[in-house]
Amino acid sequence: MRRGQPRRFVMRNMEQLFMGAFGKPTPKQQRFMAAKTRYVGYGGAKGGGKSHAIRYKAAMLAFKHFGIQILIVRRTLPELKENHTKKLQAAFSRFPKKLRPKYSETDKAFTFAWGSRIKLGYCDHEKDVLRYQGQEYDVLFVDEATQLSETQFHWLDASVRGANGFPKRTYITCNPGGIGHLWVKRRFVDRDMRRDERKGDYTFIHALVWDNMPLFEADAGYIAALKRLQKKHGKTHTPGEIRQMAQKKADYVRQLGNLPANLRSAWLNGDWDVFAGRYFNEFDEDVHVIKPRPIPDGWRRSVAVDYGLDMLAALWFAVGPNGRVICYRSLEKPNLRISDAALAVRNATHEPVEE
Repeated sequence: MRRGQPRRFVMRNMEQLFMGAFGKPTPKQQRFMAAKTRYVGYGGAKGGGKSHAIRYKAAMLAFKHFGIQILIVRRTLPELKENHTKKLQAAFSRFPKKLRPKYSETDKAFTFAWGSRIKLGYCDHEKDVLRYQGQEYDVLFVDEATQLSETQFHWLDASVRGANGFPKRTYITCNPGGIGHLWVKRRFVDRDMRRDERKGDYTFIHALVWDNMPLFEADAGYIAALKRLQKKHGKTHTPGEIRQMAQKKADYVRQLGNLPANLRSAWLNGDWDVFAGRYFNEFDEDVHVIKPRPIPDGWRRSVAVDYGLDMLAALWFAVGPNGRVICYRSLEKPNLRISDAALAVRNATHEPVEE
């Protein structure tokens, strides 16, 4: 196949090809994919079609810009495989064979015949960002960015660079809550810019579950309610009004409705203020984070532990003569029995322990 042939074929048949592989995007997804600012955020309620929008947009860029380099990141490898690897493989299988990218499990990347590449990555721990050091991508997608710290985001975003004519953009999707709630809300929702950040570089699309009609069209509760309401109100209400009433009866909506109040407000309504008070709003990395340094002898040290079967968290602190407290080590591990958690904390404590 000559280099120009796939470009001409794709450009002539773009809409038909992508409709067959990915389906019709919702209006909110279209806004996400059309945004051209340096940073684009898409988030709010769970079930808003965020991950699908990432796959759609990444594939469009790979077809439109021959040779473009794209990185999609989720927090964990299992999430990456379920939400992107398998679903991209299924979508690309619907394209004509000559247009399908080759997938390498070793590299975790889709490579196209014309040089475009979609790399899939994960960033479970703070140190995982080191694997992206020195790498260059034209476009970065961070799926569920509120699961990552701001430091992790900075490291990943630093890989978006290169001396070429491809667009340089970072797209994120997000739900309220999680370790990254504060920095995502500050930048994308509140638009509270600091240092060299500029409002004009940011676009945010507030996604709600009600925006994602394909989700409802596969929901048994919605389908049953729609039939019932059409029969009952078909002559007195518009089709749109009936669909809205049926959406509230969907199994997925009822599932979210059974959550505790704060999670229900966040995950059903996309409320970013529901977690106010759970984070230190005054926290600023420029003020509260210092470069690693040796802790002087004589400083009193202690460890604070928060144990739960779902997650163990431990922080090591040192107190200086002036009363200044420094957190110099942390440990997070899930699914540990209390005896195993105690052993993990003890093994991570390298200082003498007072008996």
